[in-house]
Amino acid sequence: MISVLQRVREARVEVGGVTVGQIGPGLLALVCAERGDSEAEADKLLAKLLKLRVFSDEAGKMNRSVQDIAGGLLVVSQFTLAADTTGGNRPSFTQAATPDEGRRLYDYFVARARAAHSQVQTGQFAADMQVHLVNDGPVTIPLRIAPAMA
Repeated sequence: MISVLQRVREARVEVGGVTVGQIGPGLLALVCAERGDSEAEADKLLAKLLKLRVFSDEAGKMNRSVQDIAGGLLVVSQFTLAADTTGGNRPSFTQAATPDEGRRLYDYFVARARAAHSQVQTGQFAADMQVHLVNDGPVTIPLRIAPAMA
């Protein structure tokens, strides 16, 4: 699975002009399931995301996680993170999970996030979303959890 994390002061997702998810200080997590991903990759990604120390402590060092600060987590599905741009000018998305598998893993990820963290909001899977955010820092971090090789 792939994620791009953005430390935010605030973020919200709108669908059709209606806000469907909104947080204050915390993390905006764009999340993409790739072919071959399973619940194991979703669990590893979530564990890393929740413990990643990207928030400042009293000394101004990035030593606190989203859980440490009781921050918000806004999870937005984003299949375009699987884009392959090596062959020409039009991205290929063949590495993205199928829509059904992507939805299943996204729903699983969100359910696990809600079980582990008190402030979880989401976008709407496969919708045309407008994401508004104030990036704090800016801090933007890519994460990739590759499927285990058999």
